[in-house]
Amino acid sequence: MVVRIEQTERVAGLFGGWQETMIWSCLQGVMGEIYADAREGPVSAMALLGDFCFLAGVPDLALVRYAAGQCRPDFVIMVPQDERWEAAILEGSKMGKVKTVSRYAIKKETDVFDRDKLQKIVDGLPEGYVLEMIDEDLFRRCGKICWCRDLVAQYDDYGLYKKYGLGAVVLKDGELVSGASSYSGYHGGIEIEIDTREDQRRKGLALACGAKLILECLERGWYPSWDAHNMGSVALAEKLGYHLDQEYTAYEVYDGGKGLDREG
Repeated sequence: MVVRIEQTERVAGLFGGWQETMIWSCLQGVMGEIYADAREGPVSAMALLGDFCFLAGVPDLALVRYAAGQCRPDFVIMVPQDERWEAAILEGSKMGKVKTVSRYAIKKETDVFDRDKLQKIVDGLPEGYVLEMIDEDLFRRCGKICWCRDLVAQYDDYGLYKKYGLGAVVLKDGELVSGASSYSGYHGGIEIEIDTREDQRRKGLALACGAKLILECLERGWYPSWDAHNMGSVALAEKLGYHLDQEYTAYEVYDGGKGLDREG
């Protein structure tokens, strides 16, 4: 059985001290959804937000199968709380394609950012490029372009983005070429997403966008959380002042909904 949980305090303890902002977004009711094995006395739960699913408590194949059916559009990234959940993911998703990947948790440190250094990075934007904060027009433009859609995709509308999101983009000749924005938001901060158009990479554009976004977050008293999908992302984060915490295992489940029983 899979049920959606509205009273998220019922499952908060299952996630323990998991330092993952997307889980916080779901538990706070800001965005995303929480599912569990029962409304009363749940022992298994998952937080589902965008491409990500975080599984906690007692391993439950029904939750894995439900999550596998949520691939949007290509796959869902399942993050297990422990080794027992890893086995459940492999078992529950066996009728779809599963890819084991390494991701990199970045330390959530509040006093590591050098504002002067970040401002110098912003000021060092190459000539011919313009950096702007995402307003309603740029929000809509990002949502229509494949490579930068994830900068705003998890927000239903600009009103929600204005309240819980924040972002900076670089334009060249009026065209979007790079951006750093909130993949998701929670009370007190955001989870950063950075993308650059393929033909504009290795020019320091993502670095400038990231520096500007961090500065704006600090001005608001928000924490700019970062989780890296590869070592290149780790290197970019470190240039901005972050420090690597640890490598962890996640699972990309493709076409998980095909042939799986969807419950709930």
